Amino acid sequence: MPDTLKRINAWSSPRNISTAFMYAFAQREDTRVVDEPLYAYYLSKTDSPVAHPGRDRILSSQSQDGAEVVKEVLLGPYDRPVVLFKQMAHHLIHLDERFLLEMENILLIRDPRAILLSYSKVIPNPTMADVGILKLSELYRTLSSHGKLAAVIDARELLLDPAAILAQLCQRLSLPFEKRMLSWKPGPRPEDGVWAPYWYAAVHRSSGFQPYQPPQGSLPAHLEPLAEACRPYYEELYEAALKA
Repeated sequence: MPDTLKRINAWSSPRNISTAFMYAFAQREDTRVVDEPLYAYYLSKTDSPVAHPGRDRILSSQSQDGAEVVKEVLLGPYDRPVVLFKQMAHHLIHLDERFLLEMENILLIRDPRAILLSYSKVIPNPTMADVGILKLSELYRTLSSHGKLAAVIDARELLLDPAAILAQLCQRLSLPFEKRMLSWKPGPRPEDGVWAPYWYAAVHRSSGFQPYQPPQGSLPAHLEPLAEACRPYYEELYEAALKA
């Protein structure tokens, strides 16, 4: 195990670019990536009415003990000097969050209307907690106050200029930027969680970050109030996001 280990959480809302972001870091020879280690824990603790596809498989694929996941996975040993954990912000419930201060943290954000337009195609009835934007706002304040927030990354800004945004991020993390982060082989990766068949089809068809395209289609009417409630939190975070 390396003498020093840089541990990075990438906290995201759902239906963001978090999987592509994980794949980008997986191209680095100095980095291991871990896909949503708190998912089973979250499912075992949440009171959200949302029906998650593959729930039983997820629960059996990971430890449901949050404290154990923190100790053995997030703060455990790795064979490379950098480890990046792809994390969903809404998974961070009923858990002692002091471990965040032992790690670097990135917040991945996206316009809430775009999130909900995509999310509603799989899960039609998300709540504010399911979208994760309020939790990201809370994390922004906590992590900033302790000097443990490396950066805020907006999906649109990243897709408009992946090289520029990733170069800035790597500088914030005191890592060299590597052009190999911009592309990958299409198809699944061994690090994918068992939920990949339900969510990762688009990134499995990709070989890199796709050019930005505005969301297509209309948001279901019943989700309009939620989109508007999310917007102030998103706008606050967007102000702090890296820009090309």
